Amino acid sequence: MGQRRTFGPRGADRPVAPWIRTRLRAAPGTAVALALLVTATVCLAAAFPRAIDRYEDAGLRQAVVDATARRSSVQVTAPPPTLGSTQGERESVLRPASLRKEYERILNVVERPLVADPGQSTYGARTTKSLEAAEKWLPRPSGLPAQMTLAAHHGLAEHARLRAGRLPRAEGKVTASAPEVEAAVTTETADRLRIKVGSVIHVPAVGRAPLAVRVTGIVAPRDREGAYWATQPILRTPAIMRLPTQGAEPSTYWVGALLLSPDAAPVLLGTPGAPARYWQLAPSPAALTASDLPRLASSVAALESGPGLLKVREFTDPEADASTELDDVLTSYAALRSGIRPLVAVAAFGTATVAVVVLLMAGGLTADRRRPELALLRARGASLRGLTARLFAETAVVAVPAGVLGLAGALLAVPYGRLSYAAWTAAAVVLLACAMLPARAWVTHRAVRVHGAREDLASVRPSRRRTVAELTLLVLASAAVFALRRRGTSGESAGTAGSGDPASLDSSGDQLVSLAPVLIGVIAALVLVRLYPLPLRRLARPAGRLRGAVGHLSLARAGRTSVSTVLPLLALLTALTTAAFGGSVLTGVSDARDRAALLTLGADARIEAMGALPRALPDRIRSAPGVRDVTPLSIGYEAKPGAGFETVPLVGVEPEGYARLAQRTRLGAFPAGELKAEGTSRTSGSGASADQGAGTSTDPEAAGPADADGSGESPLPALASPSVADRFGTRPFPVRLEDRSEITVRITVVRDLTPALSGTDFLVVDRAGLGAAPARPTALMLTGDHLDGGALRKAAGTTADVQLRSEERARYVDSPLQSGAERVYTVAVAAGSGYAVLALLLALMRAAPERAALLARLRTMGLTRGQGRRLLVLEALPQALLAAVGGALTGWAAVRLLAPGVDLTAVALATPGGAPPPGTAALHTDPVSLLLPSLAVLLVATGIAAGQAWWTGRRGSVRELRAGDSR
Repeated sequence: MGQRRTFGPRGADRPVAPWIRTRLRAAPGTAVALALLVTATVCLAAAFPRAIDRYEDAGLRQAVVDATARRSSVQVTAPPPTLGSTQGERESVLRPASLRKEYERILNVVERPLVADPGQSTYGARTTKSLEAAEKWLPRPSGLPAQMTLAAHHGLAEHARLRAGRLPRAEGKVTASAPEVEAAVTTETADRLRIKVGSVIHVPAVGRAPLAVRVTGIVAPRDREGAYWATQPILRTPAIMRLPTQGAEPSTYWVGALLLSPDAAPVLLGTPGAPARYWQLAPSPAALTASDLPRLASSVAALESGPGLLKVREFTDPEADASTELDDVLTSYAALRSGIRPLVAVAAFGTATVAVVVLLMAGGLTADRRRPELALLRARGASLRGLTARLFAETAVVAVPAGVLGLAGALLAVPYGRLSYAAWTAAAVVLLACAMLPARAWVTHRAVRVHGAREDLASVRPSRRRTVAELTLLVLASAAVFALRRRGTSGESAGTAGSGDPASLDSSGDQLVSLAPVLIGVIAALVLVRLYPLPLRRLARPAGRLRGAVGHLSLARAGRTSVSTVLPLLALLTALTTAAFGGSVLTGVSDARDRAALLTLGADARIEAMGALPRALPDRIRSAPGVRDVTPLSIGYEAKPGAGFETVPLVGVEPEGYARLAQRTRLGAFPAGELKAEGTSRTSGSGASADQGAGTSTDPEAAGPADADGSGESPLPALASPSVADRFGTRPFPVRLEDRSEITVRITVVRDLTPALSGTDFLVVDRAGLGAAPARPTALMLTGDHLDGGALRKAAGTTADVQLRSEERARYVDSPLQSGAERVYTVAVAAGSGYAVLALLLALMRAAPERAALLARLRTMGLTRGQGRRLLVLEALPQALLAAVGGALTGWAAVRLLAPGVDLTAVALATPGGAPPPGTAALHTDPVSLLLPSLAVLLVATGIAAGQAWWTGRRGSVRELRAGDSR
């Protein structure tokens, strides 16, 4: 008969594998569905931390790469030894062997995760003070002689290509008293300073004749932006220096670099250039990871001003110093990441909640399907521990291989990232999948019983424990929302941290933004489940008086829904809330970028020149593809209002066209008539003599009262910013233009914004009141759809700069941290929506056998197929409508409640150049994100109910009746 298989108490025979295999063969569809669910969930859960690692690491590396090498490199400098050192000892420390030895010891001092890039790091010696060159053939912009920096830069042959001549060499053992050395210059230095191969440049020496430096070669940098050259740009590119003089013409002179052979470094000691040794360490971007950000900041601090610097001083010089701005780069990156992480965590927590609910529902569906079997086993003496252990093993046989497969899929889909995090999340999902069925069986079959009581909301009342749990969640959600709103109103946005230290920014584990939407969805689900049956029961009574039993029966059945409705409703509300919040975030990010680009340019495109534009240019631009309207502007940035010396930008416009532009862009719309000039405004030259006639005086004190009394010509109406209006009020005042002419204006319109300028100070007047020269257009504002940048630049030629709003918008996405976070957010919201649909399907599948049996019985009583379809649709409609309306309202409430504490600036506008105006990156409700998912839930629920009724009507009634009798 085979082996015994008992479920008895302690001491009985343990279960064996053949029984588990038999149970799996009995329900292969359930096992396959569970495997697919676990595989998909593990794949998503394991890929999430790896995707975050990928875009955070990419963002950190790009932040370091984008920062100039002068900022990101660590420069260690030390002077030659002075006290107690002989000339030979001072010369020996500058020789390549000594510098190389110290360079290797400094690399050993550097603490991980800070790793130096050996290809871009170098060392050498140079003069810290430039030396005046006596050669008169060197360029002298203002008569001052050029100056030279002497540097013995190690690795010149590996980092430069020889363009002419040969690399410098050191003949014999060079000392400080050498009369002549060889050097090379870069192509930029040679072109700008007119240096050729064979040129000799003399620089001062100490106590002897000038040192002669013969140029033997001209080299071109292989990577001019690499740290080898860019850390000390003077070695690559000469610069024009300006002396601080009070004369009308500034005193300028050239400073270039002469690159000596490393063996010739001791000659620097014979010059008054204050020579110093240097070791420049370029960080290796490939070794930087965002997870090591606190340790990386500590390593930089230790080398810059901590124990690392003390160790460097032990073997170099007590006056050695280290400098870098890499810590500032890390702080900026940490601030950006701290603003993005809470928003991404919203989608992560919401999707994780929905996934957990779906796994619980899958376990509950399996437990309900096998309830008679498990109850019979308990009645025959099976122990609760043995039963749950057997169910755990049975589930593990399916879940563990599926989890391994899902983990492998995640590793293939996201090949970069930490394996440990992915493995732990995969293990957590597999453990939950294995435990859901045994846990449900443990709760359901603690007491031995064959027939269970009814479990619907009409008969089962919430327990005290459930009430306490719901009140606890309500308190937590309320506290989270209150704290978040309070933080937002006090100016501490959710996306910023108070400390500039990367370590403190990384450790600010504030997850209020992340948890609040999920808690709001949980509370809404619990409240709606409690209130849901009440209106249906009240509607069932009047529906019973109507003709036909379909309406009354559907309302009665919907009002006596199962207690387990809380799980699918929780999944749907959490998913809908997360989708609404996520859609609002993504829409807010897109709108913020559009608004910021519009504030910067003032239109869909902007064409501007330093001087007046060609007269034929507006007509050429109007004929370009996609251009709808062209608004010419004359902008003067140096206008001086009143009697002061401060300047205010003044814009001359055509009132009609400019008013249309302001109305279309919503940047300070105004009536065109408020800006039209009534007559010709007074204009006079600043150089006019006093006897040129009355009314032409440029004295502000004389002009103001005359115009105020109306004795002079009418002042120009002006549109002004609030700051300018506060200073000058509504009385007429003079404005001196850039061509030294003068007009009189009176502020009639005050607006915070205007399309022409993005600053806080501006004046806008009618061009008709300006002189001929000030009225000539210097800028064109373009509106239209799908503007062709190439065509516009071709039409504008080289006389003007063309800026497109689309190109300006693209500049705001300058970090993989932003784009990666958006992609992860989108995938997480989409996955949460998919799990919500799956939860809805599981809920309908759970009730499918009962509904099929009900339809079969009713058909024997005369119910038609059409009535059966209406019955199932009407029965599913209240729950679907509850989820749809509740999800939309919950999402709307979550966005409105959390908006004051959410700042989208970090995600939307992580671009240097100043903070955006208030409200540019604020969170607003998105109607599409609120309504579209809710309507989808409603359509899916009713569609499945109608499909089930249609399928049941096509099948016979015998099987359904037997299934109903067995229940």
